[in-house]
This record gives sequence, structure tokens and C-alpha cells, in this order.
Amino acid sequence: MSTIEKKREEAALIERALQGDQSAYTEILNRYHGQLYHVMYKMVRNREEAEDLVQEAFMKAFNALNTFNENFAFSTWLYKIAVNNCIDYLRKKRLQTYSYDRPMSVKNGEIKRDYADPDESPDRELLANEKTRLINEAIDALPPNYHTVIVLRHREELSYEEIAERLNLPLGTVKARIFRAREMLKKSLKGKLFL
Repeated sequence: MSTIEKKREEAALIERALQGDQSAYTEILNRYHGQLYHVMYKMVRNREEAEDLVQEAFMKAFNALNTFNENFAFSTWLYKIAVNNCIDYLRKKRLQTYSYDRPMSVKNGEIKRDYADPDESPDRELLANEKTRLINEAIDALPPNYHTVIVLRHREELSYEEIAERLNLPLGTVKARIFRAREMLKKSLKGKLFL
């Protein structure tokens, strides 16, 4: 297939996705997932983190699909989104290296540090409980296929492979369902979580 034919095929696929064709989204996911996973894994060296980063990259790309310029290769555009997202993730991860809970080493042993909570307020627990309630309601409102995979992934913390095995589904189907479930939750919770 020539480069021009490939671009035409990609353009048609993207147009179908923009018109709401779910099979087009699945086809894009299946077409680029392996390559994107390979790039993410090289950057983070952790299978679960790489898989989550791939899912986030697809979510960002699908949300911005209408901004894609057909004069460029779709794969390049998608990789740029994925790599930038991964770099942000790695920066945040590096910032979280100092633990306030770890005792401080001194000459004669260790000293435990105590810190006042500047954000402590009577509303804090109430707001956290409300956030949890809203998220749980949104999860419970998902269609059964999507509800099951989200619960297994985020409440039971199973890997994608374990979910596929437990539900006797192809791995690609599990990944696509988790992606769609996250999209539905994002839409459902938009504007409701202020925390």
C-alpha cells in the first residue's frame, strides 16, 4: 500500500470515528496499540504503567481527533500525544520522591516528624465522601460490560491480562471496553468533581 493510499485509508477511518462509529475507534485502537505500548514501555519500563499510559494517550487523542491535520501521518500525531503525556507522567512521578512519613536519619538514630495539616477542615472528610459517592454512582450506572471491566481494573486492581482471562475475552476487547468505560465516566462526572 502506497503512502497516499495509507493516508486516504486513515482519513476515512478518522472521519468514521468523528461521526461516532465505534468500530472505527476500535480499529484505530487495535491498529496502533502495540506500537504505542512498545514506545511507552521503553520510557517507563513497567508493563502496567505503560498500558495505563497507552489508554490515556488514546483518550487524549480521541478527544482531540477533530484537531488532527490530515496533511501529516496519524501515527506521528498519536505518538507525539503519547510521548508528551508520558513525559508529564514521569515529571510528576519524579516530584513524588520525598516522603513526609519517613523518619529523618540523625547521628543518634531516627527522628519521626509530625506536621500539622494546613488543609484540615470539618468539610474535608464530607467532601471526600461525596466525591467517592459520585464516582461509585457513575461506575454503577455504566452498562454491564463496561461496569465489570472497570470494577475488575480499578477496585480489584487486576491487570488487563487477568481481566481477559477471568472474563474469557480477547485482550483487545478488554482494553477497548476499559477505554470506553473511562470515556463514559469522564463524561458522566464532568463538572461534578471539584476536588
